[in-house]
Amino acid sequence: MTSTLQPATTTEAVTKRPGRWLALSVLVLAVLLVAVDATVLGLATPYISEDLKPSGTQLLWIGDVYSFVIAGLLVSMGSLGDRIGRKRILLVGATAFGAISVLNAYATTPELMIVARALLGVAGATLMPATLALIRNLFHDPRERSLAVGIWGATASAGTAVGPIAGGFLLEHFWWGSVFLINLPVMAVLVVVGIKLLPESRNPNPGPWDMISVALSLVGMIGIVYAVKEAAAHGFTWPTLAAGLLGAAALYGFVRRQLTLPTPLLDMRLFRSRGFSGAVLADLLTILGLSGLVFFLSQFLQLVQGRGPLEAGLAELPAAIGAVAAGLIAGRAARRFSVRAVVSGGLAAIGLALAVLTVIDRSTGYPLLGAALLVVGVGAGFSFTVTSDVILSSVPKEQAGAASAVSETAYELGAALGIAVLGSIVTGVYRDFTGPAGTPPEAHESLGGAVEAAAGMPAQTSGVMLDAARSSFVDGLALASGAGAAVLLAAALAAWFLLHGQRLDNAP
Repeated sequence: MTSTLQPATTTEAVTKRPGRWLALSVLVLAVLLVAVDATVLGLATPYISEDLKPSGTQLLWIGDVYSFVIAGLLVSMGSLGDRIGRKRILLVGATAFGAISVLNAYATTPELMIVARALLGVAGATLMPATLALIRNLFHDPRERSLAVGIWGATASAGTAVGPIAGGFLLEHFWWGSVFLINLPVMAVLVVVGIKLLPESRNPNPGPWDMISVALSLVGMIGIVYAVKEAAAHGFTWPTLAAGLLGAAALYGFVRRQLTLPTPLLDMRLFRSRGFSGAVLADLLTILGLSGLVFFLSQFLQLVQGRGPLEAGLAELPAAIGAVAAGLIAGRAARRFSVRAVVSGGLAAIGLALAVLTVIDRSTGYPLLGAALLVVGVGAGFSFTVTSDVILSSVPKEQAGAASAVSETAYELGAALGIAVLGSIVTGVYRDFTGPAGTPPEAHESLGGAVEAAAGMPAQTSGVMLDAARSSFVDGLALASGAGAAVLLAAALAAWFLLHGQRLDNAP
């Protein structure tokens, strides 16, 4: 009995490291930084459309290139953090994120905006894996770590509330570029405080950072996501097929290379664990079914229902409130019931809420929208927090950066695919609306383009065109909601089987 208790005492002493909760507060600032940036873009989209006049395809690229690049680089950056130090890569990434936000704010063309968003993705790829990996090294006690991950996830959800509200206020008083400049004060606090509070951690035997693996990962992820996006928007063409085959070949090469390297960027043996693989899949499908809808719901609230940006931001608040509340109790719920019950239940709740939104129309009242968003938030808070904890607990702390990157890759890949696939459903339905004679071609590119075009048309003609455009947009949104619901309900069923027997209360 004595020999059994002695290691526990030692672990407990390490677990109770002074300042760990204060250090956590710095980490969640980085999460807030990325979450705010992702959510303000939806509100700013109508203003970007009016000012930069992007085509429908360019508008989708502005929305999802950030996620494409992050998805392609997360594993590489997570592994780099394991090698050079997670604190170092976090602080460097935060500084770059703030600086590149200025470039986003002052973009003058759609092409420059797309490039700026891509560069922001490079910086963002350094932040999220580092925060989760540092949590893994700060909190060794499973229950404390579950709470810390819950706070981490709740902060990301809070960012989805802070972003639209702060962004809505800024858009009503300043130009659209101001929504990116709010990153600067957050970045400044993170860097100044993080230098003093965050402990450095790294893999003591990391091995070299394999640049060939980095390139294969980047080419593979971007190729696959690009192919899915283009196929959903324009059907299968030879360039789309070539991009998909190139991406698949690169990912195959990445996997084969990781299996042969003595110190791989990502240990592929992790995926032999049913719980690990199930958690990653649940993450990906959760965000895939959710992100495309949220991206276009902001446009629905503003361009269809005529709400101001601040009002639209406040209208989306129930989703964040639900996610914060659920995230804080998710670990406790998973221990009382089971991991698979909480994750599957959360996924099913999101799916049912999206199914309700298939009946949406232009006059849908806010009680239905608000209730659906609240249920979506609660479901996402339970599911994403528990799956993140499962992934983080499945690996030795030396590999925390790479494992955290897998979790974040699933998140960002899901976001990119969600905007690409569900967004393309909305755009595909919208483009087919029948407008009156004289409807300009740009009105068929995006609803923002139709609203702008209407300003230069006779009142009667513009009214008829906008009615047709808005009705078509809502039809596309309802269809995308149905597709998202099907994805989430299928994910709930898969998680029930894949997460069987998975637990959170085992010590690492």
